[in-house]
Amino acid sequence: MPRVTTLLPATEDAIPIRCVDAAGWPAVAAELPPLAAAFARASGFEAKPGKIALLPGPDGALANVLFGVEAGSRADPFAVGRLPDALPEGTYRLENLPGDAALAALAWRLSGYRFGRYREKPAPKARLVAPEGVDGAEIDRIADAVAAGRDLVNTPANDLGPAEIEAASRALAARFGAAVTVVAGEALEQGFPLIAAVGRASPRAPRLIDMTWGDPGAPRVTLVGKGVVFDTGGLDIKPSAAMLLMKKDMAGAAVALAAAEMVMGAGLPIRLRVLVPTVENAIAGDAFRPGDVLASRKGLTVEIGNTDAEGRLILADALALADEEAPELLFDFATLTGAARVALGPDLPALFTEDDALAADLAATGLAVHDPVWRMPLWGPYASLLESKIADLNNVSGGPFAGAVTAALFLRRFAPAAKAHVHLDLYGWNPGTKPGRPEGGEVQTARLVYALLKRRYAVPSAARSAS
Repeated sequence: MPRVTTLLPATEDAIPIRCVDAAGWPAVAAELPPLAAAFARASGFEAKPGKIALLPGPDGALANVLFGVEAGSRADPFAVGRLPDALPEGTYRLENLPGDAALAALAWRLSGYRFGRYREKPAPKARLVAPEGVDGAEIDRIADAVAAGRDLVNTPANDLGPAEIEAASRALAARFGAAVTVVAGEALEQGFPLIAAVGRASPRAPRLIDMTWGDPGAPRVTLVGKGVVFDTGGLDIKPSAAMLLMKKDMAGAAVALAAAEMVMGAGLPIRLRVLVPTVENAIAGDAFRPGDVLASRKGLTVEIGNTDAEGRLILADALALADEEAPELLFDFATLTGAARVALGPDLPALFTEDDALAADLAATGLAVHDPVWRMPLWGPYASLLESKIADLNNVSGGPFAGAVTAALFLRRFAPAAKAHVHLDLYGWNPGTKPGRPEGGEVQTARLVYALLKRRYAVPSAARSAS
């Protein structure tokens, strides 16, 4: 896939992009060469958010760029992401930036993403010098991991099945010396019966991908990503309109792999485990049925109230495996419920955890890195909505209320030993293009989780100086 050029080292030839708000515009205008200031006034430039003016030098070549920004708390940290597609070819540097320079540089990189597997989409030709004090290599690593995750989500199901997710996982593991085991076939049926049941109707065999990396004695952090490569709804079939974006039902897996790439690329001192249960929820004569009672790895029996609630089933088996080693932190990522989207919209993933301090830390970190989440309640009394008359629990509540909450409560039953468990119910898709967020697949919460882990498990200074 085409990638926007990495951030460049400082150079005197870079064209300055002067970020200016309404209050600061008179001072900036006074600092400009008279010809440039006159050109800006003549072209009607106003220092409003998103406005751009290209100012010539004495020789007629581009010498300055004016970019209108909003000051204060309402400013968009990714506003600079508007620029790569708006500027002509050249090398640029940011000046007078009112916000976080690292986020601005990241927005530039993320805006340059293109999914070009089936049709060529040239990347922007405008290149950015890494702002002073910003770790350009770190920004590039994060942007590349996001791009790899976006590629997975954007790839249609005819070219991305469980085998291809396995191949992507193995390729990532090979880059960083991680170990990968894959459970499939009879071993999957015996050890992970929920995953096997959901995926058995597809000709593309289900599997569980298990990646481990880092010092076995380091703090254990496990990431679990829902990898449903396409969701028909099963025998409780979705309407055709509801299937149009179901290639993105594996976005949880893409998030887990993108976050893992960031963690391994930074060399964080943790024992990382990534579990990806990956299936296709298809329809055939051997598809699992409404009313079936299925065993689980945990030993709990599950009555199937709806075959379209398959994501929580495959996550349940993977969470049960993760829980067996009681990790310090356990995250699961899933495009799980429409209820979360109704409540919070496509841009704001729902966060569920019983750890109040961790929830507050995640919310604050999400705002700091512009990868936000919103905490939703794990309201214990709603667990009664999942009761079954013939099994330990049902996979759905059977009613219209609190769908995201009951899904989170279902998952909680399968990971009681983890010191902290975080469930993230995300959309995995940008419905329209915004700065730093092109329309299409998105790995929401991957940057957030990486930022939290990076702060909690900082690489020792001696290791950084030696690297």
